[in-house]
Amino acid sequence: MATTPKVLTYEEWLKLPEVEGIEEVVNGEIRIMPPNKTLHADIVENLADLLKAAIDRKTTQVRISNFGLVVREDPLTTRVPDIAVFLRANVIERDGYVHSAPKLVVEVLSPAKTRAEREEKLRDYASLGVPEVWVVSPEARSVEVLLWKQGTLATTSLLREGQLKPIKSPNAAIEIADIWPN
Repeated sequence: MATTPKVLTYEEWLKLPEVEGIEEVVNGEIRIMPPNKTLHADIVENLADLLKAAIDRKTTQVRISNFGLVVREDPLTTRVPDIAVFLRANVIERDGYVHSAPKLVVEVLSPAKTRAEREEKLRDYASLGVPEVWVVSPEARSVEVLLWKQGTLATTSLLREGQLKPIKSPNAAIEIADIWPN
């Protein structure tokens, strides 16, 4: 006999103890993921360091995957982006979690992530109105740049070399070659 999983509410989720590893909630169902592998972590750290060095830290905040981003409370959906860049003045924090759209999200692909999971995440970021997402592929050594247009995130470029310039921080330039660990 098949059973339906219990759908977790926002209020129930707030009462849960913190877990080790990475936890997201999608449409009320908890998804626990293993910690990132070393290559993934190195790329996240490199890119976060590059972004922090390139932006104005007084007005802009770079967060790495150690915080929860509430996409919606009903049905509860929370995400843990690898990197999220926020305008400090626009950050809404409630109950210890962020409830506002970053100006840039970076997702580093893992071999375990399916295309459906990737698309689901992108739809969630689009629903928040995230204006830009970078999808980093360690395997292809490329960065897919997606921009928010008419309620969806659409690919505008796929880069293997050159510079990344966040649309909301055009003076910040990241050399793609510097993303990869030596």
